[in-house]
Amino acid sequence: MDAPQGHERNADQIAYWNGPGGQRWSDRQAAQDLLLAPVSEILISHIAARPGDRILDVGCGCGGLSIALASKVAPDGSVLGVDISAPMLARARETAPAGLPVAFVLADATVHSFEPASFDLLVSRFGVMFFADPAASFTNLRCALKPSGRVVFACWREPKQNPWMMTPLQAVYRHVPKLPPQQPDDPGPFAFASEERVTRILTEAGFKDVALEPRELSLDIALGKGLEAAVQSAFEIGPASRALEGHPQEAREAARQSVREILAPYQRGDHVALPGAIWLVSAKA
Repeated sequence: MDAPQGHERNADQIAYWNGPGGQRWSDRQAAQDLLLAPVSEILISHIAARPGDRILDVGCGCGGLSIALASKVAPDGSVLGVDISAPMLARARETAPAGLPVAFVLADATVHSFEPASFDLLVSRFGVMFFADPAASFTNLRCALKPSGRVVFACWREPKQNPWMMTPLQAVYRHVPKLPPQQPDDPGPFAFASEERVTRILTEAGFKDVALEPRELSLDIALGKGLEAAVQSAFEIGPASRALEGHPQEAREAARQSVREILAPYQRGDHVALPGAIWLVSAKA
């Protein structure tokens, strides 16, 4: 699959999301949509899309949010999902029901030439934390919004507030070296954890009335399928999976047992629910 042309500083992210990383997310589309359903429900409620709205979904991935919003803006509105990952967009196009007013474009939102002042809403579910120069990216995106346009997106808060990701990683670290440390401004899942940073980025990009609302979640990483499913989920995607890449089978099996042990106290029947925490971010163009 072809990768999009993009901002030179986004080259690493473009390579990652068009390689095995993007393919793993594509393969897990159904599971990830179930896992993140609590986030989507909060986000959709806060977006409050109306029939006729034109919506731009940034970092739309496999299209779950785009498709959900398209049913709310139909028949006269539309949703455009943009992402740098060809594998994930292929999945989005496969799963979008026929007749919905939703389309997807492979592009880097930092430099893509959107139609000026054409969208009512700019939204994202965890798709805006991977820009190398987020102020420049949001400046470009603001130009696509109408003067009356709004921004609503969800981003993760600090790692320590998201045990659903970090608890399996702690167990894996008993058996493999730690991942290279990330700087607070590095692109990644926790790049927007700082309220001050998010406010500064959006303000520099020209947005006003920036607000961040903290929300706490409970995320069932087993998806109702028991402890072994929770362990397998940690091994397939997320920071624990990345830490295990390239390590021998012996280390992986030892890590699997440690992950099983650390998750067992969270098991309730077939569910393994751990805390999560997001910012619900809003602003005006």
